[in-house]
Amino acid sequence: MSDTHPRRAPADRMITSVPGRTWPNVLTSGVDPTVTLRPIRRSDARAWRSARQRNAHWLGPWDATVPPGGEARPTSFRALVKRLSKAARRGTNLPFVIEVDGRFAGQVSINNIVRGSAQFASVGYWIDQDFAGRGVMPRAVAMAIDHCFFAAGLHRIEVCIRPENTNSLRVVEKLGIREIGYAPRFLHIDGDWRDHRIFAITKEEVPRGVLARLIESGGDVSETAGG
Repeated sequence: MSDTHPRRAPADRMITSVPGRTWPNVLTSGVDPTVTLRPIRRSDARAWRSARQRNAHWLGPWDATVPPGGEARPTSFRALVKRLSKAARRGTNLPFVIEVDGRFAGQVSINNIVRGSAQFASVGYWIDQDFAGRGVMPRAVAMAIDHCFFAAGLHRIEVCIRPENTNSLRVVEKLGIREIGYAPRFLHIDGDWRDHRIFAITKEEVPRGVLARLIESGGDVSETAGG
């Protein structure tokens, strides 16, 4: 059997990107090029606003909000991209857009990157409901995590999900990311402090990558925002 078969390909062959570059980079899958991750840019403004407006009811219960007294969020998409791009240059955030066949479909963001002895980050995501139920989000999250492990040199990735968010819980289940704890009133979501279940994965658990494990497992799941 050829070593390029999806069930045997090593992690560095599962994703096509610029070798050795953490950011900016464009990620595609060698086994299914329909899903692409790329840096967010100012020209995404119209597609981003359209997706957020059309999905406001669907995404609202899982959206991060600012608690009283917290730092105000950007008031325009241009300001949002500027803030995210600045964080990416500092190496604390990797703000990817998800494209499906060239169409804007959502976001996957690697947040709170910590270097030093930790080499840790967390991942958040949301998807346009038009693309839900097609296995897009598990694939996108897997690609982002593999990029963190095999290009960015991170060791551990964490996903924090509200107990009520059954769709996002199915994503981590599909990816085989294990639950490690429970954090009461952990993040300010949809206007209040919300409990979260904590999931995490380390590089040692997936020597060939999360995407390879996802492909081997087969099947699709439905999904929504992570939070």
